[in-house]
Amino acid sequence: MIRSIFRTDNTIETRSGIAELPAEGFLWIDVGQHDDAVMAELRLRYNVDPQLQNTSVHEDEEYVYLFAELVAMNEQREPSFHKVTFVLGDRVLVTLHDTTEFTPLNRAMQRLVRRPQQAIDAKSLLRMILAGINDGTSQVIEQIASDLEATAHTIAQLSEETGTDGRELGVSDLTETLLELNGSEGLISNCLESQLALARVVRYLNGEVDSRREAELQTLVKELILDVNGVKEHASFEHDKVRYLQNSVVGLLNIKQNQIVKVFTVITAVFLPPTLVATFYGMNFAVMPELSLAHGFTLSIGLTFAAALLPLIYIKRKGWLR
Repeated sequence: MIRSIFRTDNTIETRSGIAELPAEGFLWIDVGQHDDAVMAELRLRYNVDPQLQNTSVHEDEEYVYLFAELVAMNEQREPSFHKVTFVLGDRVLVTLHDTTEFTPLNRAMQRLVRRPQQAIDAKSLLRMILAGINDGTSQVIEQIASDLEATAHTIAQLSEETGTDGRELGVSDLTETLLELNGSEGLISNCLESQLALARVVRYLNGEVDSRREAELQTLVKELILDVNGVKEHASFEHDKVRYLQNSVVGLLNIKQNQIVKVFTVITAVFLPPTLVATFYGMNFAVMPELSLAHGFTLSIGLTFAAALLPLIYIKRKGWLR
């Protein structure tokens, strides 16, 4: 999808395809997904080099190329990560991304139509777009934080050893929760990388702003830097929370596994002596005095129970059943 948004006076117009640069105002060209024909037209009309779209930072006589991998909430309210390149000129802004719908750009366009006075040139337009991307990342992190609250409640249930149906929660429940936390950790790590890349783009934008002629814009850009850092700190806090919950689940998992091993150890300790007694009386010797006793069977049964009971009493007195 290709669309051009340009401003003349206070009027915002949108067209499909690559439009001509208006006599006044700015031109924003948004290109979704790579297309060789479109890239060739961009190069021919506006001298935009498509080979630089995945370069971290590059400057030439006309443009500054800023590449970042950014997070966005898609239409299904799920976070997704995309490669985006901002090509910033004096009156031209080109956004190149690897998807047909990069939702923060759609929100920036809606805000531009609603408040055209906030974007009077390409730099102020880029600031508006970056602010929308930062707001989108904040929404993603807030959703992660909500999911972590639910996971923390699940872990509290696991620590109490019973579920809502009265069934004792075991290792499989803990493993499922741990896998969910691993997924959350990967998502937050990507959000942190996205914020670092976004912060780099904002810093370069701040360097392009003239502090004397564009003092108001520079103030807004500096506020955006603080907002980006604030979202990054929120992501760092949630990342630390995920690591804490992971350690909690691993600790519970170790306790559960130790309990299982303890149960089998106790069973082995209780049944080993009776097995030994049964082994003695299962030997085929010619002379076994107990076989001729009138109450030999009762004696062997009592001896078997005593051999099982004595280890159980010893284990209970030691507190190993707790």
